[in-house]
Amino acid sequence: MGISDPLLDLAHGERDLNRIDAALRQSVETGDEFLTQVASHLIVAGGKRLRPLFSAAAGSIAEPGDGAPQDAIMGGVAVELVQVGSLYHDDVMDEADMRRSVDSVNARWGNLTAILAGDFLLAKASEIAASLGVEVAGLLASTIGQLCEGQVIELQDVFNPDRPMERYLRSIDGKTAALFATACRIGGIVSDRTRPEIDALTAYGHSFGMAFQVVDDVLDTVATEEQLGKPAGHDLIEGVYTLPVLHALEGPHGSELRDLLGGPLEEAAFDKAIGIVRSSTGVAQALAAAQGYATAAIEAIEIFPKNTVTNALSETAHEVVDQARQISAAA
Repeated sequence: MGISDPLLDLAHGERDLNRIDAALRQSVETGDEFLTQVASHLIVAGGKRLRPLFSAAAGSIAEPGDGAPQDAIMGGVAVELVQVGSLYHDDVMDEADMRRSVDSVNARWGNLTAILAGDFLLAKASEIAASLGVEVAGLLASTIGQLCEGQVIELQDVFNPDRPMERYLRSIDGKTAALFATACRIGGIVSDRTRPEIDALTAYGHSFGMAFQVVDDVLDTVATEEQLGKPAGHDLIEGVYTLPVLHALEGPHGSELRDLLGGPLEEAAFDKAIGIVRSSTGVAQALAAAQGYATAAIEAIEIFPKNTVTNALSETAHEVVDQARQISAAA
């Protein structure tokens, strides 16, 4: 079971997903065949579509049987385009070869094309947001700024084994949680929810996004390349020390791990370092933090009456941590 399954199990879930996919593909169609191919590369490659599904769910939370309003679908598409555009840029910075089990855009077409295509996706996202009103346009612009800020914070701490926990949390807040929060907020805004309801949906998205990124960081440590769809241990190699590593550095073998970190890792040193992290309590501590965020997400939407949509959102928050626990236990 994937973590988007509870949302797809809704009466209109598959229908909304088909609407999202069609709108995503249409949003990057241009008169230039090459630009269309490059811009749609990772869209065609797949993905869980969690952010637009959250926007759709937020838009239909008061009327679960009717499917999402079209504006909620398009708001989710705008957020997904920001996410995909940021991946194009991330892969250039990381010199990544794979993304979503396919060649990265920079690996196939080069860095310049990847950067321009990423910029194009951000422009298309902004265009869609503008069509949904001033508030949504301003919200998306602010979110792009938060994403950049989170990425800059991460870059400043590369190869720093003394990376403060607070800066790690600020980084993932901007890089990941802000996008989930915005997707949920847009769904609430365009479906005319009350301000307390919009704020509750935003809090759900933010807390889920924090849990999602912590889980992603755990999986980068314990999962296989096949499970990830990209090379495992990438963060450790790139000098991005995430929550399980930071906790491991505070453990009994922290000094041994610290001696290995702080610069590029040869294969033997990498194997030893990731072995220390996996055998430490760092993974369990990170999963406990993720569970805390997932619980906060579920509590945030308790202001809504129980229905199929709120149940699906709650199950999705449970799933993101449960699946990571299962993979971690099998590692």
